[in-house]
Amino acid sequence: MANHENTVPEQDEVKDAIAEEQCEAGQTADVEPSVEALQSEVDQLKQQLNDAREQALRAQAEMQNSRRRAEQEVEKAHRYALEKFAGELLPIVDNLERAIQSSQGDNEHLLAVREGVEMTLDLFVKTLEKFNVGTVHPVGEDFNPDLHQAVTMIPHPEMDANKVVDVMMKGYTLNGRLLRPAMVVVSKGKA
Repeated sequence: MANHENTVPEQDEVKDAIAEEQCEAGQTADVEPSVEALQSEVDQLKQQLNDAREQALRAQAEMQNSRRRAEQEVEKAHRYALEKFAGELLPIVDNLERAIQSSQGDNEHLLAVREGVEMTLDLFVKTLEKFNVGTVHPVGEDFNPDLHQAVTMIPHPEMDANKVVDVMMKGYTLNGRLLRPAMVVVSKGKA
C-alpha cells in the first residue's frame, strides 16, 4: 500500500510537469480545444439521448395505438360475427310469417298447422333476440332512409306526409347495425 500511495503523488507531479512544459513552450492552445471538444461531445451525447427518448416515446405510443386498434377490431368481430348468418335466417322468418297469414280460416287442420307455425316463429324470433337481432317494424313512424326502404308512396287521409303507412317486409338490426331495411309504404300526405 505504501508503494501505491507513493506512485499517485508521483503521477500528479509528472502531469504537473508536462503541463508546465506545455505552458512554457506556448502550447496552452492544445489544452483549451480539448475542453471545447469535450463540451461539444457532451452536447452531442445529450442530443442523442433526447432523440432516443423521443423515439422510445413514439414507439410506446404506436404500440398503444396498435393494441387499441386490435382490441377494437376483435370487439367488432365478436359483435358482428353473426351478421352474415343472421342475414341468411331472415327469409325463414319471412316465410313463417307468410305461412301464418295464408293459413287464415276455420278448418280444424289448418288451425293446428297455423298454431304450430306460430310457435315455431315465436321460438325463432326469441332465439334471434338472444343474439341481439332486433326487428324494425315502423308503422306510423316517420320515414327514416337509414332504416327503411320506400317501396311506394300513397295518399293517406289520416296520416301526414313521410309517415310509414304499412310494412311489406320487416327490417332487422344486429347490435344496432342494420342487417336489412324495412320495406315500407310511405304516405304522401292527405289527398
